[in-house]
Amino acid sequence: MSLLKRSAVVAAAAGLLTLAFAGPAAAHVTVNPDTATAGGYAKVSFRVPNESDSASTTKLEVNLPADQPIASVSVKPVPGWTALAQKSKLATPIKAHDTEITEAVSKITWTAAKGSEIKPGEFQEFDVSMGALPASGQLVFKALQTYSDGNVVRWIDEPATDGSEPDSPAPVLKIVPAAAGGGAAPSVAAAAPVAASADDDSDDSGSGSGLGLAGLIAGLIALVLAGLAYAKASRKPAATATGKPSES
Repeated sequence: MSLLKRSAVVAAAAGLLTLAFAGPAAAHVTVNPDTATAGGYAKVSFRVPNESDSASTTKLEVNLPADQPIASVSVKPVPGWTALAQKSKLATPIKAHDTEITEAVSKITWTAAKGSEIKPGEFQEFDVSMGALPASGQLVFKALQTYSDGNVVRWIDEPATDGSEPDSPAPVLKIVPAAAGGGAAPSVAAAAPVAASADDDSDDSGSGSGLGLAGLIAGLIALVLAGLAYAKASRKPAATATGKPSES
C-alpha cells in the first residue's frame, strides 16, 4: 500500500473515531448548575433525560440529604406533572431568619399525568429553589427515575474519592465560597422560584452541544479529506518507461 493510501486510511479511521466520540456523554439525572454559593439561596434544575428506546419516564424522586437539612425548599410547577414535597422531622432543629425549624423537606416526587411523560429521545427539567445552603462541602441528591415499563433507575452513587465517575452517579451540587466582598445575603425574594433564562441553558447544555457539533464537523471533514486522498491515490497513473523517442 502506498504512503498516500496509508495516510487516507489513517485519516478515515481518525474521522470515524471523532464521530463516535462526538455524541453526548452517557445521559443521567443531573443538577444544573452544579455549583452554588455558600450560605445563599439557589435555583437549580434537575435535568432528566430519557435513556430508554421504548419506555417513557413517568416519575422522578429526589432525596435531599438528611445530614444537611435545608430550611426553605419550593418547586416550580411543570405542566403535566404533579410535585409532592415530603417533610421529615429534624433530629436537631435549625435556625432560619430567627425562627426554629423542626422539620424540612426530605424528598420531592414529580409524577407525570397521562400524555406528559418524558418520551424516548426527550428530556425534562424540574426547577427547585432552596436555601439557605451550607457553608461548605456538597449536597448529594440521590434520585430514582421510574419508567412506564416498571424499570427503576437508581441514580444514588456518591462521588468517588479518586474523582472517577461511578456507574449511576447521584446529582451533586458543590458549595463554593462567596466572591470576595460580595457575601451571600439570603432573602425571601431569592427563595422564590424563577424562570430559567437563556444564560442558564448556555452554561451547560449549550456548551455540551457546541462541543458535540464541533466534534461532528471535525469528523466529517476528516472523512471527506480521507476520501479525496484515497481517490487521488487510486487515479494516479502508472509511471511511463523512460528513453529517447525513436527517429523516423
